[in-house]
Amino acid sequence: MEENSFIFTDGKDPKMIEAYEKARETFKYFWREQSWENRRIIPGLDLACVKASFSQEDPETGENTVEHMWINEIDFDGDIVSGFLMNEPNNLTNIQPGDYFEIPLNEISDWLFAITPAVKKPKGLSQLFSSPEQVIPRAYGGFTIHKMRADMPEDERKEHDDAWQLDFGDFNEILVVNEQKEKPENLLEHPMSKNMEGEFIKFLQEYPDELTHADEKGLTLLHKETIAGNLTSVKIILEAGADKNLKSEKGKTALDYAKQLNWEHIVPVLES
Repeated sequence: MEENSFIFTDGKDPKMIEAYEKARETFKYFWREQSWENRRIIPGLDLACVKASFSQEDPETGENTVEHMWINEIDFDGDIVSGFLMNEPNNLTNIQPGDYFEIPLNEISDWLFAITPAVKKPKGLSQLFSSPEQVIPRAYGGFTIHKMRADMPEDERKEHDDAWQLDFGDFNEILVVNEQKEKPENLLEHPMSKNMEGEFIKFLQEYPDELTHADEKGLTLLHKETIAGNLTSVKIILEAGADKNLKSEKGKTALDYAKQLNWEHIVPVLES
């Protein structure tokens, strides 16, 4: 990955500000993917990180030094994005890699995840003689990165992408979910939410207490599946008898989170 792409972004450029806003609007897709990654036995993501700004005031001049850097091991409670700093700051001395941060969603500046696409193997004897194909992970999100790529000449953009070792695709068409072109229905719901339907029903039958259990932030299973945008899971939880009026420590119901994150396909289910 290219070090400079991790750190430097111009916060005064209108197009960069637009990239920040788009990243915040679509972060829900990052979290949906990350929430399923957290349940996988075999990891499916090559990379998952969130960018935010970090600053330090000069005690002599009073001026702020700002650097945009990435955090990983992301968690999200519907309001706050948390994780650990990945980068070595260039000029900031008050933070270091590995430091833990909690950042309001409306203050992040970007997100990015990458998935290595599946390769169809040739059938028959041709498989024995074919050389293994190098597959580059496909990047999703990365709005500030695409803004910078758009400003580069083609040769520099190729050099940039090679340094990251990621397939960013067309900067005019930023994808937010895996196989978005091939399966546009993935924008509506993650395929694992549908594929795990039977197992999830069995799980709740075996562990009915999970319907009322809340974590330290007061988030129930219904809250969490709503925040992750998993329509099928939300329907199963409600059909199992969950109380959709339960509130988190911040006084929010699942419906509040659905509206807040603009999960339009889940709002009517929770309103009915």
